[in-house]
Amino acid sequence: MSDAARPRPSEPRAGSAGAPPGDVVPPVDPAPPDALLDAPDDALLVVRGLKKYFPIRKGILGRVADQFRAVDDVSFWLRRGETLGLVGESGSGKTTTGRAILRLIEPTAGEAIFDGQDIFRMADDELRRLRRRAQIVFQDPFGSLNPRMTVGDALREVLQVHRIARGAAADRRVHELLEQVGLSPDHARRYPHEFSGGQRQRIGIARALSVEPEFIVCDEPVSALDVSVQAQVLNLLADLQDRLGIAYLFIAHDLSVVEHISDRIAVMYRGRIVEVGESEDVIHRPRHPYTRALLSAVPVPEPRRTGSRPAREPDGGRAVGAAAAPTPEPSHGGCPYRFRCDHPRKDAECSRVVPPLARKAPGHFAACVKEPDVPVSP
Repeated sequence: MSDAARPRPSEPRAGSAGAPPGDVVPPVDPAPPDALLDAPDDALLVVRGLKKYFPIRKGILGRVADQFRAVDDVSFWLRRGETLGLVGESGSGKTTTGRAILRLIEPTAGEAIFDGQDIFRMADDELRRLRRRAQIVFQDPFGSLNPRMTVGDALREVLQVHRIARGAAADRRVHELLEQVGLSPDHARRYPHEFSGGQRQRIGIARALSVEPEFIVCDEPVSALDVSVQAQVLNLLADLQDRLGIAYLFIAHDLSVVEHISDRIAVMYRGRIVEVGESEDVIHRPRHPYTRALLSAVPVPEPRRTGSRPAREPDGGRAVGAAAAPTPEPSHGGCPYRFRCDHPRKDAECSRVVPPLARKAPGHFAACVKEPDVPVSP
């Protein structure tokens, strides 16, 4: 099928996750990206206006009554050999963003330009070739491995599908991959259930490395591991990046983990990026109240030292911040975070204006109308 004949992400797809057969989903026009977020010339991946909506069904016939905006107008870019940390609470749209970029789920709208080609407009044969350049490491290191295949068979299968190596050459490559991630070649004869969680995640990383990719989506690769094992896996990913020049989109909900490995950090809330900037700036000089709430929820490792905590709601109830219970999505416009916001300058304007990402400091953007903007130099 030619590119012209393929459905575009902004068009309704019959039978897809966004538009089931017989239901009519109105087309979504992607909003133009913020001019302040224009990608550099050396960017490997540029995502503009990414949207992913899921149908909300009601009634006996299960007709689509509304849409859940899992990802709503997300734009960012990533350089070669760079790590962009994508952080936010559960349900913020992080994993959906990563999977939509790789077309593991079909996007509703937007574009993802990978080395000059739009992933969302690729034909099937082009998408297969992309799999050799862009891979994913899943969150669950056990569920992502076939329990009936040995580790060696699982790695050899990837090499054969992509026509990289067969026979003795494939065996040598399997041994190299296992050693590359800190395992023994003897482990190739074992099954996934014979490994610990950290070892299984190393196998998942080896499988992603088997095709020698340039870009890997790391979908919460350490969230299911013990703290000590998390550090080992993070150090492994950093070492592989130094040696192989791989770019990572590192998805996590823990800012302390993201800070350790990321060059830049993007913070997501309700399907939107609300802050993005250099890692040090976002961690030490946050410009969005949601980012500050996430930082205040990070445990303090010293028992005698107390860190700042989220403010309380007027009724003395739950904390306003990352630990707060989800609130209904605003139905009359305005900032989606305003019901949980503790910004000292919050006023009626926050109920009227949906804040766009604006530059608050050089290379640092946030979606908050109460934080002063920095004018762009001509």
